[in-house]
Amino acid sequence: MSTTAELLKQASELFPDEVVTSAHVRHFDLPAGAGRFALITLDNGLDHTKPTTFGPASLANLNTAVDQVEKEAADGEIVGVGITGKPFIFAVGADLKGVELLKEHEHALAIGKGGHEVFKRLAKLAVPTFAYYNGAAMGGGVEVGLHCTYRTVSKAIPAFSLPEVFLGLVPGWGGCTLLPNLIGADKAVSVIIENSLNQNKQLKGKQVFELGIADAIFEGADFLEQSLIWTAQVLKGDVKVERPVIDRGEAWDQAVAKGRFIADSKVHGAAPAAYRALDIIAAAKNEDLQQGFDAEDQALADLIMGGELRAGIYAFNLVQKRGKRPAGAPDKNLARPVTKVGVVGAGLMASQLALLFLRRLEVPVVLTDIDQERVDKGVGYVHAEIDKLLGKGRIHQDKANRLKALVTGVLDKAEGFADADFIIEAVFEEMGVKQKVFAEVEAVAPAHAILATNTSSLSVSEMASKLKHPERVVGFHFFNPVAVLPLLEIVRGEKTDDASLATAFAVAKKLKKTAVLVKDAPAFVVNRILTRFMGEIQNVIDEGTPVEVAEKAVEPLGLPMSPLVLLELVGPAIGLHVSETLHGAFPDRFKVSPNLKAVVEAGKRGFYVYDSGKPELDPEVAALLQQGDAVLTEEQVRARVLDAVAQEIGLMLDEGVVAEAQDIDLCLITGAGWPFHLGGITPYLDREGVSERVNGKRFLAPGVASVPA
Repeated sequence: MSTTAELLKQASELFPDEVVTSAHVRHFDLPAGAGRFALITLDNGLDHTKPTTFGPASLANLNTAVDQVEKEAADGEIVGVGITGKPFIFAVGADLKGVELLKEHEHALAIGKGGHEVFKRLAKLAVPTFAYYNGAAMGGGVEVGLHCTYRTVSKAIPAFSLPEVFLGLVPGWGGCTLLPNLIGADKAVSVIIENSLNQNKQLKGKQVFELGIADAIFEGADFLEQSLIWTAQVLKGDVKVERPVIDRGEAWDQAVAKGRFIADSKVHGAAPAAYRALDIIAAAKNEDLQQGFDAEDQALADLIMGGELRAGIYAFNLVQKRGKRPAGAPDKNLARPVTKVGVVGAGLMASQLALLFLRRLEVPVVLTDIDQERVDKGVGYVHAEIDKLLGKGRIHQDKANRLKALVTGVLDKAEGFADADFIIEAVFEEMGVKQKVFAEVEAVAPAHAILATNTSSLSVSEMASKLKHPERVVGFHFFNPVAVLPLLEIVRGEKTDDASLATAFAVAKKLKKTAVLVKDAPAFVVNRILTRFMGEIQNVIDEGTPVEVAEKAVEPLGLPMSPLVLLELVGPAIGLHVSETLHGAFPDRFKVSPNLKAVVEAGKRGFYVYDSGKPELDPEVAALLQQGDAVLTEEQVRARVLDAVAQEIGLMLDEGVVAEAQDIDLCLITGAGWPFHLGGITPYLDREGVSERVNGKRFLAPGVASVPA
């Protein structure tokens, strides 16, 4: 049996590029004569923009620090041990770069065991241990604190979570076992399963305290000082920490059942991590901690060697890294300043855009439309949304007044846009209408102003073709709801110049959007893929497969919603319009469904009614459907849909619609909410063998979003 030190030494040899975290030990006397105290500070020597993580060498450093305080505690030299982090950061868990490098199950098992062996020692010291969550704490950072006797938390913490399930792992260094035993199964399921699957929702300091994870909460400014005063009071017996009795009866089982229901509704059984975590939580009811830790080690190793985790890490890196440094974007120094924004249109989409520009850029925003009533309605929408932010305490009164004063509406474009630097249109999706709008805007806008279009499928080059200066037209395609979905497809027309494009990227960054450079091709990226995906579902329904079979066929992908529910969200009329645009461009691959046309003509907003609370096929829609007699099984439908998507992505990459397959995945994750555990779509198509079956090759090299060979 290897010792902890040997395990960690072997693991660190596999990971030579680790950013190593030190564990500094210092000693001082606690206030009020409570005794000599040892404080361990976790610090990787970098500022708060490079958070502290635990790789093998970092764990070895913590292990060495524990060697020291263990001896001091045994010798009676100290009365307690604390652990805290560098400014703004406690610790954010395992170093995922190291996880990606692992090729063997036994090495993955060693990572789990190594973390457990070090952290468990904190619980076994001869003196009480204290975790002081002073800043961001995630994953292993949260777990090291769970092994301590007591915990305090700063009110100023912006982010605290166990995000492992979100990435395709389980909290594997004690989280699944210790957290339910500390705060009860129901709250633990919320933190480990529900928050993770809810786009990795973070807790703030106050919530950490209210959940019972921390025993005390203090202001950020003098957090450590107050924590040490409290520590002295605990050690002297002046403060008694009371914790509620945990219900280990039916409530525990109900909590696990609730977790399974949440997992089913989010991933539909398609990703194993949530279910593995729930199995460990269920078993933790018996309070056998070592059995729980062993189960965590096993689950961690199995998941590290599985495709979903690799796809999850790949997706995480796309959003965190590639999303912040867009491929193909021009030199940012070419960007021109934007001090005023014009919005053509004052409907719902235009009003949402005005609100976003206003909140993020804090510059004057002016809306125009064809009559005063529409203009007033658009400005009124923005004002009402600002009032909502004020009511929720998200902004203060002064800021609300300032933002409201910055948004105006006029009928005369010359009056509104004469000094605007960036003008975006969000009018009816028809080429003639958009060309007319741009001609009117060009006549009154300054020579340097960017003319942006929020088109979802029309050619940006054609839209600009009749202008004197087509070089300043750029596609700026947002996704609905604008405030929620991060993606912004930035489309370069044939004549778009670098300065206009650079300005568009600079604005996107200020809007806090994930910008992806896209070639001016029909429907760009997300709508083209989704239309091919939905079109194939529609085709099999038209040919004779029952609606419910077609819908259920793609459940194993674990998508955020079924295809026809998505169609309802987008709007059948918009879906039909995009499919007609793509049919015009690629008639052999994109059909226009007669049934979808009939649904739109009948004025239906979707295929379903929700009278029972669940989606059921609308009898009026059922009466409209004209189907053939070719009935497919779920497996046949799924194969057809995935083959179609793989073919379309292959063609898009051949056409140079985006730089690489990674950009397709980034678009689907941030623009259509496709799951992290799929890695978008291309890792899944590679893993299932679809890419090679359809295109004769994988989209990604082996080892990218998959276990290295």
